[in-house]
Amino acid sequence: RGGVGFGLQPGSDSWQDAGMAAKTLLKKNPAAVALGRLGGLKGGPALAAKMTPEERKAAGRKAALARWAKNAKKP
Repeated sequence: RGGVGFGLQPGSDSWQDAGMAAKTLLKKNPAAVALGRLGGLKGGPALAAKMTPEERKAAGRKAALARWAKNAKKP
């Protein structure tokens, strides 16, 4: 039918208004972002320190295969 849903058509003013509304709703709290980043920066090295060399190798291989599979899907 050509529509994207909710009666919005790409390129129309209402489509752009919907995009602007979505952006204002998705603004992030900078303090929460910083706190999450702190935990993420600590978590990776802590997890790797607890793993055996074999476990780290398996995790790295799994991550690499996931990245390669993701890139292979792109046209």
